[in-house]
Amino acid sequence: MDRHPRLDELDKKILKTLMNDARTPYAEMAKQFEVSPATIHVRIEKMKAAEIIEGTEVLVNPKKLGYDVCCFIGINLNAARDYHSALEKLNALDEVVEAYYTTGAYNIFVKLMCRSIEELQYVLIDKLQAIDEVQSTETLISLQNPINRNVEP
Repeated sequence: MDRHPRLDELDKKILKTLMNDARTPYAEMAKQFEVSPATIHVRIEKMKAAEIIEGTEVLVNPKKLGYDVCCFIGINLNAARDYHSALEKLNALDEVVEAYYTTGAYNIFVKLMCRSIEELQYVLIDKLQAIDEVQSTETLISLQNPINRNVEP
């Protein structure tokens, strides 16, 4: 299968619509794009099969759930071979919501969500820095997230 399947304009319009509201009915898109609902269904199924569409999700507002502190942590490992075991331990921490294997200053870059600075301090000292494979960390606290969007199809 092609690593980067080609999308035509209809596919892109369908994707943009679903990215805006994944609950948009096929019939509504069909009417808007002047095609049949079956065409919409087939196009979506093809994009799922090509793994362009990986699923749907509910977007949660972390602030409304009491998560007031968002930070990013650059992690340096003791050795490159520690990556897999460190990642496994990071994955077990509920506060870690994203992780990236990176080049540059850090081996791993994680996004962490906490309810308070006190909780962040606890997570850093008693959880994250307690991981044997972690040599050092650098924490950057996010003040706001003014841009948050998907890629354009």
